[in-house]
Amino acid sequence: MAFSFKNAKGVTYILHAKSTITKTGKTQTLYFFSKEQKAGALDAVPAGYKVAETANGLPVLKKA
Repeated sequence: MAFSFKNAKGVTYILHAKSTITKTGKTQTLYFFSKEQKAGALDAVPAGYKVAETANGLPVLKKA
């Protein structure tokens, strides 16, 4: 079951992750929320992060 977050407006978002390789060869992980479940959906919030909500109601990950 993918991790989902319901904002104050009642819209449900699902947490995803995508890994890319930078020009220097390092692996960088991008975390994002989507209204639909796609490939790369995560089961839980990564360690060291917490979910916060912006003024517009969009969920974001912040370092704890």
